[in-house]
Amino acid sequence: MRNSDFGLKKLANAVPRRSPIRNPTSEILLGAHMSIGGGVHAAIERACSIKCTAMQMFVKNNMQWFARPLTLGEIRAFLDHTQRAELVSVFAHANYLINLAATNPQFHANSIRALSEELIRADQLEIPFLVLHPGAHLGVGEEFGLRKIVSSIDEVFARLPGLKTKIALETTAGQGSCLGHTFAQIAFIISNVREPERIRVCLDTAHVFAAGYDMTDAIAMKKMFAEFDRVIGRDRLAAIHMNDSKTASGSRVDRHEHIGKGQIGLAAFRFIMNEPRFRNIPKVLETPKGKELREDVANMRTLRRLIRTGSDRAAPRAHLPKNGRSHQVGNKQKYR
Repeated sequence: MRNSDFGLKKLANAVPRRSPIRNPTSEILLGAHMSIGGGVHAAIERACSIKCTAMQMFVKNNMQWFARPLTLGEIRAFLDHTQRAELVSVFAHANYLINLAATNPQFHANSIRALSEELIRADQLEIPFLVLHPGAHLGVGEEFGLRKIVSSIDEVFARLPGLKTKIALETTAGQGSCLGHTFAQIAFIISNVREPERIRVCLDTAHVFAAGYDMTDAIAMKKMFAEFDRVIGRDRLAAIHMNDSKTASGSRVDRHEHIGKGQIGLAAFRFIMNEPRFRNIPKVLETPKGKELREDVANMRTLRRLIRTGSDRAAPRAHLPKNGRSHQVGNKQKYR
């Protein structure tokens, strides 16, 4: 056993596990990505301040490869937070630097280490899954890139045999050489890893729309999810990113927009909000916002109104502050 692997396993076992918090599942699981500025526990406070029932967060600075380990005090502040029980679902997103398809040896080594350490942090916080962009082949070809992702996931899981936190592969827009923009690509990864039971999927509405999936109306949405069920498997779906798209269907350009103000249209979001099979699937926003979170409040209000009204005309769009801005980092949006 390598020293680095021993250190990872020691970190993973540093905090005794406790029983998961049980909450009623009758509520619609809706929320947003929350900043961990001020500590991981602060994300809970932000989410609860706007009445989220679900939350996504980073487990460290999302634009840095590595971070010091979480202290026992930080872990307990998160797990024992008085408001933690208000959130029915909490999950995490991996940092944007990780590329499991990288061919550069140092970049690939950094990606393996960073993903391993973030899975440990998520596991210490009793987070069930970590959302991950599969990777970009950077010109070497889709098949080579997909196989590299498979071997990389196998390497990470081999380092962390006892970890409960799973990886949730995120559907992508297919921008540049990013992989994961078809259900078939996601299915290829799942079917070829050694431990497929440790893989789940996060569907991003803006990404699948930009990738070219038809989301015109309820009929189109039923067809898309029927394909998801057939190709990937219904039980794999762990979360849905609720984002409208600035760009057109099939553009393969990843740009998020506020709900009802982009190219997707409200029909797709109405379908998701009213489909019984998604009731217990966490749905979170990754849309541009300021520190006051007013944009999140407005977008969640728009989505909740779709449940009650059943028509675009009867669901006036909530006002969004003019200063709601996205923070672009390369081709990715940074949520702070």
